Amino acid sequence: MRDLTSESQIEVLSAADGVRRRHWSDADKIRIVEESFSGHRQVSATARLHGISRSLLTVWRRQYRNGELSGAGSPAFIPLTGSAEPPAMASPVPVPPNPEARVEIALRNGRQLAVPANVDPVALARLLSVVDGR
Repeated sequence: MRDLTSESQIEVLSAADGVRRRHWSDADKIRIVEESFSGHRQVSATARLHGISRSLLTVWRRQYRNGELSGAGSPAFIPLTGSAEPPAMASPVPVPPNPEARVEIALRNGRQLAVPANVDPVALARLLSVVDGR
């Protein structure tokens, strides 16, 4: 007859055995975040496509908007076009006495633009139309 004593089997798991957390470079994060902003794709669909959680992608999007990801707020070259005729503008704003005064403009696409307070209004209007994407 067979002995029916049970022998328990123990399996020891260590961190070296398993897959560690993935490390995403800032360039990868920026690429995924910009993909989530393009088109009508939902955040959850983009997160699922790349195998990350929706909450992680939401955190990356906030970091991108705040300029916390390297490369997100760094200067870049963008195509700039200008028209021969400037748009009709109201009377120019008087120049403040401080030549180092700056104006910060928050755009609808989440970007922020800092310009000198004595910037030419026509040039600013052209720049805003390109940077804001309108």
